[in-house]
Amino acid sequence: NQNLEEETPNIQTQATKILFIKLGAIGDVIRTTPLLEKYKKEYNNCHFSWITHTPEVLPNNEIDVIYKWDAPSIQFLSNQEFDIAINLDKDKEACMLLSYIDATDKFGFIWEDGHINIATDKAEHKLITGLFDHISKKNTLNYLEEIFDICHFEFNKEEYMINLNEDLSNKWKEKFKTLAKGKTIIGLNTGCGLRWKTRLWPSEYWVELIKNLEQQGYFCLLMGGPDEDEMNKFYESETNATYLGAFSLEEFISITNNTDIIVTPVSMMMHIALALKKQLMLFHNIFNVHAFELYGRGIIIEPTSGCDCYFGNSCSREKSCMKDISVKDVLTNIAVLNKNLEK
Repeated sequence: NQNLEEETPNIQTQATKILFIKLGAIGDVIRTTPLLEKYKKEYNNCHFSWITHTPEVLPNNEIDVIYKWDAPSIQFLSNQEFDIAINLDKDKEACMLLSYIDATDKFGFIWEDGHINIATDKAEHKLITGLFDHISKKNTLNYLEEIFDICHFEFNKEEYMINLNEDLSNKWKEKFKTLAKGKTIIGLNTGCGLRWKTRLWPSEYWVELIKNLEQQGYFCLLMGGPDEDEMNKFYESETNATYLGAFSLEEFISITNNTDIIVTPVSMMMHIALALKKQLMLFHNIFNVHAFELYGRGIIIEPTSGCDCYFGNSCSREKSCMKDISVKDVLTNIAVLNKNLEK
């Protein structure tokens, strides 16, 4: 007689098919990835699909199929069946796609009767805070708590995920052995893109900060994209900081992975640093400070006088509120992060 194990066929439990629609800014795509961990905990056997404008940042070892937003992908997904479909973007195209998708359960924002609507009541809070600044200012939930709530979950510090090219990262690790000579590497992300220039810290402050950090024995690495190239070349000429140039997103992530501490305004870099579990010092002024989850690895520094240009790219004040963030205070906070590295 054969035993029961031999007689019973090994039937694989059917995977729960889950689609994420998250198109937007690169940082927003990265900070949606903690939901992957949560769904795996809740459903165990998941098949993940994700459509986005920036597939290169998504962890391809965690997601089964990643689609770049284009007509063939949209057509293909519109003819698939899913158990769960989630759209966390409030733009028309993403909402319309969720309305076309065949899914048993839908979460987030959908297109109905010619306008954006909510797929379930849980999305109403995020919709309203996105529409009205005076309500947004009163919000005390961080972004992850909000999107987890939209999906009918509770956020429990699930971590960011990101696509890291390990071979490229190791290549830079070897280069930094020569460049940094064992010093603590501090990545200085000097810009914040073109949309909200009110986040920029004054250039003379950056120069003073770099000179102080050099005296304290840090290896200062200037970082940024093409928009910051000219600015970073200026800082390099005024200090002994190292500027390696502007890189592809894949290489930028690999370089960031070899830093110890990141100093940055609210930007894509903040999300990359969090995904790579770096110590982070974050300049903050024009957003709701409650929105950010730093996982106990970061410090937020704000203008002492506050900031009255909420989500603004210009300010009526004669003096930018960012001038209220002193070099001394930044250095003090960096010292705290450096101690955290030793723990």
